[in-house]
Amino acid sequence: MAKFLLIYRDAAEQTTPPSPEEMQSFLAMWGEWFAQCGTAIVDGGDALAPTGRVLHGESVVSDGPYVEGKEILVGYSVVQAESYEAAVEITKQCPIAKIDGSIEIREFMGF
Repeated sequence: MAKFLLIYRDAAEQTTPPSPEEMQSFLAMWGEWFAQCGTAIVDGGDALAPTGRVLHGESVVSDGPYVEGKEILVGYSVVQAESYEAAVEITKQCPIAKIDGSIEIREFMGF
């Protein structure tokens, strides 16, 4: 079995924040997806704050993520699957896909 990193992205332009009820519904969708995936979820990951830092070379640090980007990195998970195709099938049911976010699927090299 291979491990895959799921990198969640969402549109950079923020609309109105979700209401508490919408947020609870969205979190419930995540819980259902994790339960559906069972042991395929190696690490459920976490959501990421919208702020960050970028290190360039050894000493230049700038604020990030870049505001000119069309999408921002909003979270990650790690899944285990037999192949890329199987990882894609798992990922299709991810809640972020249901709200028009994008999910990059990357296989770990296994060093």
